[in-house]
Amino acid sequence: MRRTRIAEILAEEKIGAHYTVMGWVRTRRDSKGGFSFIEVNDGSSLSGVQVIADQSLGNYDSDVLKLQTGCSIMVVGTLAASPGKGQKVELKAEALEVLGWADPEIYPLQKKRHSYEFLRTIAHLRPRTNTFGAVARVRNAMAHAIHTFFQERGFIYLHTPIITGSDCEGAGEMFKVTTFDLNLAPEKDGEVDFTKDFFGGPANLTVSGQLEAEIYALSMGDVYTFGPTFRAENSNTSRHLAEFWMVEPEMAFCDLEGDVELAVQFLKYIFASVLDSCKEDMVFFNRFIDHSVIKTLEDLISQDFKVLTYTEGVEILKKAGQGFEYPVEWGSDLQSEHERYLCEKVFEGPVVLIDYPKEIKAFYMKMSQDGRTVKAMDVLVPKIGEIIGGSQREDDHDILYNRIKESGLNPKDYWWYLELRKFGSVPHSGFGLGFERLIQFVTGLSNIRDVIPFPRAPGNLSF
Repeated sequence: MRRTRIAEILAEEKIGAHYTVMGWVRTRRDSKGGFSFIEVNDGSSLSGVQVIADQSLGNYDSDVLKLQTGCSIMVVGTLAASPGKGQKVELKAEALEVLGWADPEIYPLQKKRHSYEFLRTIAHLRPRTNTFGAVARVRNAMAHAIHTFFQERGFIYLHTPIITGSDCEGAGEMFKVTTFDLNLAPEKDGEVDFTKDFFGGPANLTVSGQLEAEIYALSMGDVYTFGPTFRAENSNTSRHLAEFWMVEPEMAFCDLEGDVELAVQFLKYIFASVLDSCKEDMVFFNRFIDHSVIKTLEDLISQDFKVLTYTEGVEILKKAGQGFEYPVEWGSDLQSEHERYLCEKVFEGPVVLIDYPKEIKAFYMKMSQDGRTVKAMDVLVPKIGEIIGGSQREDDHDILYNRIKESGLNPKDYWWYLELRKFGSVPHSGFGLGFERLIQFVTGLSNIRDVIPFPRAPGNLSF
């Protein structure tokens, strides 16, 4: 069964060309003249192709006139210029075969508009809608652009472990991995004895591939990870997922300034790429989801990113005279309302905040000479605030050892990470970007569960 994707047909517009199209029926309307207009979509583009089927087809009465939304069909025909509005070309059917029927009494996508909440309950069918088909194509294009960006710059793509024994962030919000029957788990001194488990110790789903990526950065120079990560945070909001994808580059011989420079280049590259490769889908999002998404991306591509210290940012916020929900003081973790205010009201563009208080940042971040701050950076953009978080990594063994202890962690659990600082340690940096948050920003969709194919959240393990 050979077919031509509809996206290729619409891009080429070869009048008189002979094609085989396979897809799903969106609509069918019949004319008194004995022919039918069938809109077919195969997922390769937002637009479908209009098929003209007439009584010359042997199965016109038995099949064509019974077609309903959701049926799958194969059409063989010739491309012709369309006299109708809304499309330049149409496919005149010479043969039409029904591959699969869809009973209109039970097929749930009969109406043209459904709430996103309802569509989340039928994740197996929602990709057939315009919105979720467009999300899938944009997600695919952005993933391709991410790999292209790093590959063009000589980075090595690294697969870091999904099952890990370390907690990168030190937050403890991790899913346990075990082969124990939870009702019969062996105990020692009143606690589960993980020495008898599959791995001989506690195991978790990873929250980040960063620590392992540093191993390879300190051997191969520049590496990146792009894979699933997990967070057992019991937060049922539009901004949180239990399973999500992270992009995490790590660069040897790189300081904070180089880290910021790469992060800015990275974002601009992704935004330019998706605007170029997904024009039709981005116009759809701009029209139906957020009227400003295209302009926002175009502005970020052309604008400089303002770099200022956390201390400078806090001073600006304290003098703003705004009734923020969360008060701002030096040492407090900035909220999205503070980050957005800096971007949208003060600088009217993207901002990079650097040099955060050590108390609110992770143990692996490089201590500054002032002893109060670490060489961290957060990239902030309008509408959402932080989109990238990163830092120069601590490369001094003794300082890192003390930071691990200060964070309430056991240095023995990080023996290999500490040992990297004993054997040829170098300045190195990296950052992390949540892929779904980036897709949200690009598409304008408000709920993160709508930009991942199968969302995992508290109480939700469908499919």
